[in-house]
Amino acid sequence: MLADLDETIRQVLIKELPVKNGEIDIKFEQPKREWSARLSKPTVNLFLYDIRENNVLRQNQWENIREKNGTFTKKRSPMRVDCFYMLTVWASDPEDEHRLLTRSMMALYRLPILPEDRLVGSMRNPLFEIQTRLAAHDRLTNPAEVWASLDNEMRPSLSYVVSLALDPWSEVTGPAVRTFTFQVGQAQAPDREQKLQAGGEAVGLVYFGGTLRNKGNGQNPISGIRVAVKGTGLFSTSDAQGRYRLGGLPPGDYILVIWPSTGKPIEKPVTLPAEAGDYDLWM
Repeated sequence: MLADLDETIRQVLIKELPVKNGEIDIKFEQPKREWSARLSKPTVNLFLYDIRENNVLRQNQWENIREKNGTFTKKRSPMRVDCFYMLTVWASDPEDEHRLLTRSMMALYRLPILPEDRLVGSMRNPLFEIQTRLAAHDRLTNPAEVWASLDNEMRPSLSYVVSLALDPWSEVTGPAVRTFTFQVGQAQAPDREQKLQAGGEAVGLVYFGGTLRNKGNGQNPISGIRVAVKGTGLFSTSDAQGRYRLGGLPPGDYILVIWPSTGKPIEKPVTLPAEAGDYDLWM
């Protein structure tokens, strides 16, 4: 991806400066003395000197994607990293150098987000917008040390930061969880396994959910319908996908009550937890 990022930046500069007939070179090499001595024409150089995770854009949650076959796919959010470039320009005349530096700055300032039609290779179809920052005040604060380490003469330089999304995670696909049981009781010790004391009694609470569908209209989900557990005071309203969720009940037999927008309430017996784990309701 980094090679494609370099090529994307190259194409952006060629388009925005603009560069005609190869009159200006765009390089990504370490600007050491022997390198700069070999330059034969004006050159814009972007040296990638650092890569760090962007903690501000970090997202630790999992993304849940419902597939058409009823299964769910879970995937961790991508890592966000900042790529730090040192931008310099090289020309035989200082005035030409300053003009080229100004043009390069104006070109990159115009694009705080890299447009998708300029992206190359693996950069295409990004998960997030590719943000950029030019001349960040907290970077390259001691240029004298930088140029001393490069064994080259000091010259104007500024940072160019590109934020990328890297996706190293694998997807996990499985059936939808319709029931889970929460047990509480006296534990032996606060260890990882959390075993209950021998002979102790565990209290189990069942949480469940399903989808409310229209059996006479292509099994389409129905939203905005109230579903209650008779005699408990528990109720839920189906969402835009027809899903409802209820829970906090001991195992046993119950009656679900569906309140349609018109007509009488509909009752359906249910056993918690259900053997097949199916709590879909039909109207």
